[in-house]
Amino acid sequence: MARLRVLLADDHRMVAEGLRGLLEPEFDLVGIVEDGRRLLDEAVAQKPDVAVVDIGMPRVNGLEAIPLLKKAVPGIRVVVVTMHREAAYARRAREAGADGFVLKHAAAEELIAAIRAAAEGEPAVKADAAPAPDARGGDLTPRQREIVQLVAKGLTAKEIASVLGLSVRTIEFHKYRAMESLGVTTSAELIRVALEKGIAGP
Repeated sequence: MARLRVLLADDHRMVAEGLRGLLEPEFDLVGIVEDGRRLLDEAVAQKPDVAVVDIGMPRVNGLEAIPLLKKAVPGIRVVVVTMHREAAYARRAREAGADGFVLKHAAAEELIAAIRAAAEGEPAVKADAAPAPDARGGDLTPRQREIVQLVAKGLTAKEIASVLGLSVRTIEFHKYRAMESLGVTTSAELIRVALEKGIAGP
């Protein structure tokens, strides 16, 4: 069975590279673009089965791009990925024609499932679902919590990758998601918040 051809659009390079590491084993990733205009150009050139689109992109944002994509490449499916948890974003994405909606904080398995579901014309995984808040650790997934704990112990991304048997790219991706969830921008802040919230462990 032929692998699904997927085009990725996200203007956050670290997130895009992390998604590349997650998607390439499952799909034929035909391109990564950083703005909505290039997304449209690449979609016309590559004719992917599914476009994975971030909402907040320059030039043409993800919501604006969806109807343009549908018109330019008939039959294309669009899965929106975003950090915005508000239900209004999921509703706006569906109204724009999105076939799926996945939070960046969700597990990688949800994104993969949403892409496959969209390609089959099925409703995507929990269109506007969000993880239940965790008072100790924001909305961290078990994998994110595990990585934050190792960061707090002073391990580098390369060392964490070795411990967990994952790629450095995947570690950086989950670390970025954890930082985004906790509202921090540096590793030092991540460690401080992890200690304050009791995420870092004993």
